[in-house]
Amino acid sequence: MTDTLSLLSTRRSLAPHQMTGPGPTRAELEQMLALASRIPDHGKLAPWRFIVIQGAARDRLGAVAGDLYAKANPGADAERRANEANRFSRAPVVIAVVSKAAPHPKIPEWEQELSAGAACMTLTTAAVAMGYLTAWLTEWMAYDRAVLDALGLAPHERIAGFIHIGRGQKQDDRPRPTLADIVTWME
Repeated sequence: MTDTLSLLSTRRSLAPHQMTGPGPTRAELEQMLALASRIPDHGKLAPWRFIVIQGAARDRLGAVAGDLYAKANPGADAERRANEANRFSRAPVVIAVVSKAAPHPKIPEWEQELSAGAACMTLTTAAVAMGYLTAWLTEWMAYDRAVLDALGLAPHERIAGFIHIGRGQKQDDRPRPTLADIVTWME
């Protein structure tokens, strides 16, 4: 239990542009994904799925994002356009966690969405426990229909997060909320 508490008390995101390789192996990724699929899931709906983006797929998807950004922002300079085209290539692996929340007679969509968020956090925690660093991001690509189409999402599916996984130097912790500011005790 001490190892788990230590991991949770020291977990810290690392910006993808600071990540290096090597990334996780296929076996490590499968283990991370298996752990991420063990999260609370009211009704056993599995209202989420995973898309593993690695290798050349990072550049292909980045090219799509870069083109879309350039079309939507014709005044953007070359550096910014290149930065957008590089979005999926910064970390060795990016895993898109897709929320498949849909109307259900007994399970509210909100609970299904929370389950997808739990999959993101568990995937992040599993990767950190295996010695990797992560960043859970969305940004504009998670909300752009053309990017979602390029990823193969159905019209009702949404991105819960892009989990970037790699190696690098751990960063100092950032300030965290004071418990007195965020906790209400009811006794």
